[in-house]
Amino acid sequence: MAELDSGLTAWMLVSASFVLLMTPGLAFFYGGMVRGKAVLNMMMMSFGAMGVVGVIYVLWGWSMSYGSESVGGFFANPFEQFGLGGGGVFDENGEAVIDGGLPIIVDVGFQATFAIITVALISGALAERVKFGTWLVFAGLWVTFAFFPMAHMVWSGGLLSGDGPFAGIAEPVDFAGGTVVHINAGVAALVLALIVGKRKGFGREPMRPHNLPFVMLGAGLLWFGWFGFNAGSAYGADGVAGLAWVNTTTAACAAILGWLITEKIRDGHATSLGAASGIVAGLVAITPAAGALSPVGSIFLGLIAGALCALAVGLKYKFGYDDSLDVVGVHLVGGLVGTILIGFLATDGGLFYGGGFNLTLVQIIIAAVAMALSAVVTLIIGLGLKATLGWRVSEESEVSGIDLAVHGEAGYETLGGARKTTEVKA
Repeated sequence: MAELDSGLTAWMLVSASFVLLMTPGLAFFYGGMVRGKAVLNMMMMSFGAMGVVGVIYVLWGWSMSYGSESVGGFFANPFEQFGLGGGGVFDENGEAVIDGGLPIIVDVGFQATFAIITVALISGALAERVKFGTWLVFAGLWVTFAFFPMAHMVWSGGLLSGDGPFAGIAEPVDFAGGTVVHINAGVAALVLALIVGKRKGFGREPMRPHNLPFVMLGAGLLWFGWFGFNAGSAYGADGVAGLAWVNTTTAACAAILGWLITEKIRDGHATSLGAASGIVAGLVAITPAAGALSPVGSIFLGLIAGALCALAVGLKYKFGYDDSLDVVGVHLVGGLVGTILIGFLATDGGLFYGGGFNLTLVQIIIAAVAMALSAVVTLIIGLGLKATLGWRVSEESEVSGIDLAVHGEAGYETLGGARKTTEVKA
C-alpha cells in the first residue's frame, strides 16, 4: 500500500474546508446585494446548490470528471466509479487508495467544493424572480453536462488540457479554474439571464443592495476561502502554494484599487460595494494565473481586472439583459482577463517574458472553446426547463416578495414576514 503523506493530506483537507466556506460566503455576498424581500431566497439558492451538487458529485460527478475512461476527451464514464466504487477511490478491502501520498477520497472532497461554488455563482444572474424548484433541477443538470465535462477537459487530460490538441501550440494554463469555474459560470449566467428575462421594473425603478455590510462580510469570507481555492490547487504546502497565496492576495488588493479608481473617475464616489466587488474581480482574475505569475505581475493583473470589471458591470444596462448581481461583469469578464493575460504575464512562456505569442494564442483558444461549450449546454438546459417546469414565479410573488411567496419566511419582520410561532400554554 502506498505511503500516506499526513502533511499533504492535512493541507488538502484544510483547503477543501476553506473552499466549502466560500459558498456560504457567496450567500452573504449575493444576499446583501438583493432587495430585502428576496434575501432569503438568494441565500437559499447557494445553499440549495450545496445540497444538490454535493450528493451528485459522490454519485457520478467524480467519475465523470476524473475517471480513467475518457469519452473523446470531453468527459469520463460516469458509471466507472459511480458512488465512488470501481476501485479508483477505495480498494477491494474498502481501504482508501493513496496516490502520491494523498488519499483519493480527500481529493474527491476538494474537487466537490469547486463544483458546488461554480453552480452557486450562476444564481446571481437570476435574483428575485425564479422558481426555487426549477433552480435546483437546473443545478443538477448543469453540473452534470457543463461542469463535470469542463473539469475533465481541463484538469484530467481532456480536450483543453496539456494532453489535448491545442497543447501543440503551447501548454494551456488554468491553475485553479478560470475556464472551469468562472468563464463556465459567467457564460451560463448570461445565457440564463436572456432566457429568464428581466425583473419587473428593471431599468425603471431602483434595485439597490439592501445590506451592504452583508456584501462586505461575504467578500471577506470569499477572500478567506479563496486561499484554499488557489493555494490548495498547488496540491502541497510548498513554494508553489506560497506563490499562489501571495499572488491571490496581491491581485485582490490591486483590484480593489482598480475598481475604486474607476468608480471615482466615472461616478465621483468610491463605494463599499465597489470595494467588495473589486475583491471578487481580482480573485477571479488571478484564479487561472495564481501559479504562473510573479507577485508584481499579479499587481498589474489585479489593476486591469478591477478596472475592466467595474466598466463591464454597466453593460447590462447598455444591452438590456438583467444580470442581477453582475456575474457576467465580474466572473465572465474577470475569468477572461485572467485566462488571456496569462499569455502576456506568465513568467514561463509569457509574451512579456520573451516567450512569444503562442501561449497567448492557446489561452484565447481555450477560453473561446469553454465559452462556446458552456453557452450551448446552458441554452439547451435553460430552454428545456422553460418549456417544462417554467422559470418565473408569478408576477404577484415577485412584486410582493419571493421570500414569503416561495419559502414562507422573510428576513426581516418589518417586511411583514415575522415567523409564525406556536404558542405554548402553561
